[in-house]
Amino acid sequence: MKPKQKPHYVNNKQFSLAVVDYVKLVREAEEKNEKLPIVPDYIAECFLKIAEGLSHKSNFIRYTYREEMVMDAVENCLKAVTNYNIETATRTGNPNAFAYFTQICYYAFLRRLAKEKRQQDIKFRFIEKAGIDDFIQYDEGGMVDQSVSRAFVDQLKDRIDKVRDHDTQIKEFATKEKKKQKTKKRSGVELFMG
Repeated sequence: MKPKQKPHYVNNKQFSLAVVDYVKLVREAEEKNEKLPIVPDYIAECFLKIAEGLSHKSNFIRYTYREEMVMDAVENCLKAVTNYNIETATRTGNPNAFAYFTQICYYAFLRRLAKEKRQQDIKFRFIEKAGIDDFIQYDEGGMVDQSVSRAFVDQLKDRIDKVRDHDTQIKEFATKEKKKQKTKKRSGVELFMG
């Protein structure tokens, strides 16, 4: 499939020119102390396409809250559009709004992941500290099968422990890989210099 036929395709040249034009309008309005113009639909659609396209990358695709990540990214782009520096020098000499807003989307995704991780940790701590009475359901006569409830709580705590172990294993693996990469870079530089 050609890039222009992909559903999340954004033409960087057209997008960058639209952003530059909009930023110029905003600056003129600020100088005249007028009401700021509304972001054009084309730019807003491009923000959505950029965020949606980035969310389909392998490191973001499997999250259940991917839609929240996309909306956070679009919101951040809308907030940052007036901060775009049209005089910024790029390698080609042309403005590159696509790269600028892709970075904004990327960091918005990371912030959402951090928020969700904190929420998950809060849920896990609640379940760990909660007593069995918090999970018991009584029937009409006030009776309860405690063995079923206790088995459910034990299974839930076991799953929490497995998730925590898995998270620590991933973190340890990532730090080992970073150390390996640093030593490879150093040895390559030493061979080149030596």
